[in-house]
Amino acid sequence: MKLKKTLAIATSIMLSASMIVGCSNKSNEISSGGNETKHVFKIGMVTDTGGVNDESFNQSAWKGLQKVKDEYGDKVDVKYLESKQDADYTPNVETFVDEGVDLILGVGYKLKPAIQEAAKNYPDNKFAIVDEVVDAPNVDSLIFEDNVSSYLTGLIAGRMTKTGKVGFIGGMESEVISKFEYGFKAGVLDSNPDAKISTQYTNSYTDAALGKSIANQMHSDGVDVIFTAAGACGTGAIEAAKENNKMAIGVDQDQNSLAPKNVITSAMKNIDVAVFDISKTLIDGKYEGGKTIVNTLSTGGVGIAPTTKDNVPEEVLTYVNDQSEKIKSGDIKVPANKAEFEKAYPENK
Repeated sequence: MKLKKTLAIATSIMLSASMIVGCSNKSNEISSGGNETKHVFKIGMVTDTGGVNDESFNQSAWKGLQKVKDEYGDKVDVKYLESKQDADYTPNVETFVDEGVDLILGVGYKLKPAIQEAAKNYPDNKFAIVDEVVDAPNVDSLIFEDNVSSYLTGLIAGRMTKTGKVGFIGGMESEVISKFEYGFKAGVLDSNPDAKISTQYTNSYTDAALGKSIANQMHSDGVDVIFTAAGACGTGAIEAAKENNKMAIGVDQDQNSLAPKNVITSAMKNIDVAVFDISKTLIDGKYEGGKTIVNTLSTGGVGIAPTTKDNVPEEVLTYVNDQSEKIKSGDIKVPANKAEFEKAYPENK
């Protein structure tokens, strides 16, 4: 009899533990009054090393999630984890997996290995990545025609330069940054075939002082317009433009507010819109996974900043708008990498 009682107690303890474990898997359920519960969608984004307040790429993605929160209220919970170094990517993604986050968003091509591995290890979880393609059934890939928006800013730079010298400052050499570089260069040369283009890479997305130093050197060499695609390094380049009374071109979002008289335009990548849209598919029950979503000039995924009109003459804007229509119609093919650029502009190899 004593043995039976002991077994009954042990069984009861085991059942209680099982119930607790079962409840832990429903951490996204909250009471809505009475016995009813509703699901709160958790969406988490992992930044690259630029940080959430980079005035560019990551900040735009976070803006998209804030819009999700504004629209859906207590139906959704959004948060981010910042990556201080590349080694943080995988642990940050794992943290969100452990927290039961419904959609994990990796911001930037450098997140690809971490998202790819997590998608493989956790096939029931949902992921998305910005600026890269991960071939997995539980990952949606958000990519952008950065070469096209950069081309449009290049057209402006070519027409606006007074010295005939423009510059490009990139972060780390990669397929993504190549789109910015060669799209920009193509635009400069199409609008000003005699222009000279200086190029330098920072090998960083966080060192604003380095971006400023490189910009200062370019300015001393006669460059009067610089386009920077290098995260926080770009804010340094814009600061140099402000101090030296030169022209700068922003990236990813409208950076005119950093120097209203100097940032003449920005190559817009509407990451906030893309992030909002992918989040909406989750909340509306329409997330599919395994899709590559291309954000184009025609769809409004890329373009130039609305503040461009504040510093760029109307005749230049008219010219840019005409070229934009030719891109949409397919009459202009904008290079996205070095090989395509050198084929289109062999004299500039």
